Amino acid sequence: MGRFFLVEHFVSINGEGQHAGELAFFLRFGGCNLKCSYCDTMWANDPSLTVWLSSTDELCELARKSGVKRITLTGGEPLRQPDIAELIDALGAMDYLVEIETNGSIPLKPYHNLLFRPSFTMDYKLPSSGMESAMNTENFALLTKTDTVKFVAGSLADLERAKEIIDEYNLTERTTVYFSPVFGKIEASEIVDFMKEHKLNEIRLQLQLHKYIWNPMERGV
Repeated sequence: MGRFFLVEHFVSINGEGQHAGELAFFLRFGGCNLKCSYCDTMWANDPSLTVWLSSTDELCELARKSGVKRITLTGGEPLRQPDIAELIDALGAMDYLVEIETNGSIPLKPYHNLLFRPSFTMDYKLPSSGMESAMNTENFALLTKTDTVKFVAGSLADLERAKEIIDEYNLTERTTVYFSPVFGKIEASEIVDFMKEHKLNEIRLQLQLHKYIWNPMERGV
């Protein structure tokens, strides 16, 4: 059975994505191939971090004990775990609804035709992140309306770039699209004004609920 570097697990509400506000059991895996300027889980990427080495069976048992039917795999970058496909199918076979929060750089093709295909919440890293050059735009062709592309914006320039990408790849016709502010960098009202100015009818504004309910830097929520 597969092995995974798990840094924490907990039950909370989904803070973002199409199922924001719904209970989910979170499995957070350590390590990321990006280093975004606004990352709020940088601690999970510390190579000196003490992690739990868990098997597929152990993670499925944690999910069962949680009593929650929606599972969110997050990080770090969960798709960097070599055996993540095995875990996705094992959870799907147990009738769990699996969502993966991924940073936009990892190819989704290996997971697109799984027996129990998960839903993806895929970031597109905008200029202020410092990581836009790592984005894998080939992923856009694999997304459906059950998936989400999230643009986390920290400035007007970020919003302008997001609109360019949305238009270039016809994203609102392919999938569900969200704008979200970098916490503390841009006011939500500025994003609403941008949406009004450009008549962005198919795009949704979303705030990270967990940062308003709890301390923005609190773990396990």
